[in-house]
Parts: sequence; C-alpha cells; structure tokens
Amino acid sequence: MDTRFFSFLILTLFLLSFLPTPSFCSRSLATTVRCNKNDYTALMKIKAALNNPYHLASWVANTDCCDWYDVECDSNTNRIIQLTIFQANISGQIPDAVGDLPYLNTLVFRHITNLTGTIPSTITNLKYLTMVRLSYTNLSGSIPPFLSKLTNLDYLDLSFNQFTGSIPSSLSSLPNLTVLHLDRNSLTGTIPKSFGNFKQSLNLYLSHNQISGEIPTTLGKVDFVTIDLGRNKLQGDASMLFKANGSTTQTIDLSRNMFAFNLSKVEFATNLQYLDISHNKIYGSIPEAITGLDLQYLNVSYNQLCGKIPQGGKVQNFDSYSFYHNKCLCGSPLAACT
Repeated sequence: MDTRFFSFLILTLFLLSFLPTPSFCSRSLATTVRCNKNDYTALMKIKAALNNPYHLASWVANTDCCDWYDVECDSNTNRIIQLTIFQANISGQIPDAVGDLPYLNTLVFRHITNLTGTIPSTITNLKYLTMVRLSYTNLSGSIPPFLSKLTNLDYLDLSFNQFTGSIPSSLSSLPNLTVLHLDRNSLTGTIPKSFGNFKQSLNLYLSHNQISGEIPTTLGKVDFVTIDLGRNKLQGDASMLFKANGSTTQTIDLSRNMFAFNLSKVEFATNLQYLDISHNKIYGSIPEAITGLDLQYLNVSYNQLCGKIPQGGKVQNFDSYSFYHNKCLCGSPLAACT
C-alpha cells in the first residue's frame, strides 16, 4: 500500500474520532431542555386558544418553555409553577388548558381588557394554587362556587371585572385565604353570613358593587386587617367591625352606604390608620380615643354626627372636608363650638 495513502487514511480516522456520535448529540441536547413535555403541550394549547398573540411571541415551538416570557419553572422539578400574563393585547377567553398545568401556584391574567367570558372549571385541577389574580379584564357571569375547591389559596383577586350575581358563601371555607378582592364589579345580594367563619386575619375588599342589606353580625368575629365596603347599598349597624382588644385592623372603609349606628360607642383598634365612614347616616359623637391613633386618612363627612371634634393627636391634620356636612360637629378644623 502506498505510504502516502496509508498516512492519509490514518489521519482521517484520527480526525473522525473527535466527531460526536449521534447518540451523544441527542443526550447533550436533551440535557439543555428543562421544560416538561406535558407542560409544553399545555402552554402551546393556551397560546393557540388565545389566537397566537404577539405578547406570547417567545413561546416558540420546539424550544425550552422554561425560557419563555410570562412563565416560571421550578428549579428542582422543572415544572411550570407560574403563569403571569399582564398588560397584554389579547382577545379571547381564559383557555381550559390552564388546568393542564398541575403544578401552578400562581395564575395571573391582569390588565387585559379584551379578555372575556367566565372562569373555566378546569382551574379546579390546580391543587397547588396559592394566588389567583384575574383582574382588570372583562370577565363576566357569576363568581363560580367551585373556587372553594382551591384550598391552598392565600390570595384571590377578581376585581375590576363585570361579575354579576351574589357572592358565593363557599369562599369562606378557604382555610388559608388572607386577601379577597371582589371590588369593582356589579355584584348584588348580601354579604354571606358564612363570612363570619374566617379564622385567619383577612383583607376583604367589596367596594364599588351593588351589595345590599345589613352586615351579618357574624363579621364581628373576624379579625380584619382591611375591610372595604365602600360604595354599595348596605345599611344598618356596622359597629361590630370596630374592635379594640387584639384586633389588627388597619383600614375601615364604609363610605357611601346607608349605615346608621352610634359612633360614640365604638372602640378603635390601636393599629387603625385609615377610617372613612363618609356619606352615611351615622350619629353620635367622635370618640376621644381617636386622638391616640396614627391616622393617615380620616373622613367622617356627610353624616349626622354632633359634638366637639376631639383635639390632639393627628385629628387636626385633616381639613374641614373630612368633617363637614354633619348635624352639629364643631371645633377645629370646623368653627368653634358655642
């Protein structure tokens, strides 16, 4: 054999030995893709159901979905744990396929004005959900009672939508719920008596609806951090919401309803910083204890209050707007008492 040919053959075989085999390439590629194939399939279904919007342009077929915009993978399991679609130009409904992401703990569709329809029942497949924010959209229909099956929920926000009907009493069975936003909808009916069953401290937002009737006395048992009932059609006694001993209450907003109770007899939580009882039929006088509060906001206007405005603390930090249009309040910042 020609020595030159033999040398060329040896050199060729030597160089070929450095090329990766097909099986090695396959293994190398596989290790770079973290996304679970079932999660990948679900996300592609979600994208298709939303008509392939530009907002989801990073959701490219046959790429690693853990790198896509609006999703987050768990660093240990590589399963999708967050789906957060925010301020997107998307038209359509929440796809049923969201229920095919079983490890989600956070689900957000927010500030999407062309998102319509209802909440899909497939959401009940997501047993690990701790946060659901479906807000600033145009979701409509009734708030589904099946949300009570999401027993790990800590935060539920359905605000700024078009929901109608009554508030499901079953929401009070959520054992870990600490924040409930149902404000800025068109809800009717009454506040469920079952809402007095919340055992944990609660931030409750029901303002800007058409809720009517009296507040259930059972709400007096709940430790509210925030309770916002403003701009509804509620009436009667709301004094049970004022609790001094052991209460963590920081915000009470009862404004623009038809509440009627004696303010003189209420006790303020020492943590209270925001109090708005304006535009009601509340009577009596302002308790002297209000001077001991670290108030950041105060409005008692448009009621039937009488007597001298307590002097001291932060009370005089608020101008006459916070006190006027009452029956016979006097003293700074209003006119002097006679």
